[in-house]
Amino acid sequence: MSKDLGPESLTEAVIDSFKDTADPRLKAILESLTRNLHNFVRQVSPSISEWEAAINFLTATGRKCDDVRQEFILLSDVLGVSMLVETINDQETPDATDSTVLGPFHMVESPERHLGDNISSESDGDVCVVRGRVLSVTGLPIPNARIDVWQANTTGFYDVQQPGIQSVGNGRGLFRTDENGAFHFRSVVPSFYPIPTDGPVGGLLKASGRHPYRPAHIHFIVTAAGFKELTTHIFIGGSEYIDSDAVFAVKESLIKSFTPNEDPAAAAEFGVDSPFIEGVIDILLHPESQSPSSRFQVSEEVVR
Repeated sequence: MSKDLGPESLTEAVIDSFKDTADPRLKAILESLTRNLHNFVRQVSPSISEWEAAINFLTATGRKCDDVRQEFILLSDVLGVSMLVETINDQETPDATDSTVLGPFHMVESPERHLGDNISSESDGDVCVVRGRVLSVTGLPIPNARIDVWQANTTGFYDVQQPGIQSVGNGRGLFRTDENGAFHFRSVVPSFYPIPTDGPVGGLLKASGRHPYRPAHIHFIVTAAGFKELTTHIFIGGSEYIDSDAVFAVKESLIKSFTPNEDPAAAAEFGVDSPFIEGVIDILLHPESQSPSSRFQVSEEVVR
């Protein structure tokens, strides 16, 4: 290797250093990362102080992470990278329900609940019933599918953000679909809310003149044996910021009307007073064995 490397030869030297990487997927990733990162540096031509500021920003981002806060996920979200990954992977299963970002608040295990339970018993606000079915893309119901849900309360906070005010597990629940693939649970209609702005990502938003708000939504992770796992949202139609989500996660197919239901019989069935707010979403899963992918998986040893 030459000791006097110019901008172009330096890039090639770094790429060449990965030539003995045993994992072909990892090798391809490292080569592409190096080439694109070096091209970015050549294009921007940062000063030494700017590069140091970038390193300090990433260091501060890491230091902000803890057991209930993931600042790097937040950074990925506000840069649109999380949704880009989701959108690229959605192209493999276009007939399934659209996926969206995991978000930074899936940090604690949701409590197991029975169908019809109230996941937000500590929260005040408009009572709602969320119901639907989990189906195969062929239309067949999927019984015993596992549904993990979590949401903010009506003031825009998740349980982990308000220790001493909300118990861990409020606004969360683990459910299983019935023999017809159906599910339902009670909650409150969540509010729009700002993503955390007290860290480096908040500083980035302020410096770029961007707002930090997300429209009202409920998160879902749906899993079933033999099917590809799905991470998605149900967005409350008409919510503020529905057209300017800070993390770019809104998809038209996931915007649902939360409308009043004035049927006393339905209220009695769901164990709520009449009238109540109702949101409906059917979730379509793609069979795992039929999910096309030409990509390799990076060896587990690399990410340990």
